[in-house]
Amino acid sequence: MNIDFSAAPGFSAYVLLLMITGLGMVVMASPAVRQSTLVLRVLNTVVGLGFFGYGFYLAFLFDGGSYWMFFQAFVLPIVLIFRTVQAARLSRRAAAESAQAAPTAEPAGQSQH
Repeated sequence: MNIDFSAAPGFSAYVLLLMITGLGMVVMASPAVRQSTLVLRVLNTVVGLGFFGYGFYLAFLFDGGSYWMFFQAFVLPIVLIFRTVQAARLSRRAAAESAQAAPTAEPAGQSQH
């Protein structure tokens, strides 16, 4: 018996979740999101490209039959998003603290008496 799993309920939602999560993780790896560690940025990029690639495969190249449904697609992105947001907050906080700690120079020619 040949069952077309690509027509099963939830397949399209799973594929969409994979692709959106993958793109989101790649965006989080961009330098615009100030992360403290290179390891987290590389991990977000690799996992994001993997999720997007598998979603792309299922959406456009998959001919039916059986496919792997990774439950990590629901857990791992949440963990990595949490870690990325946490690292970005720590980075911003450290930048704000260093800006406050830097002494302010007086303009040349003006002194307080």
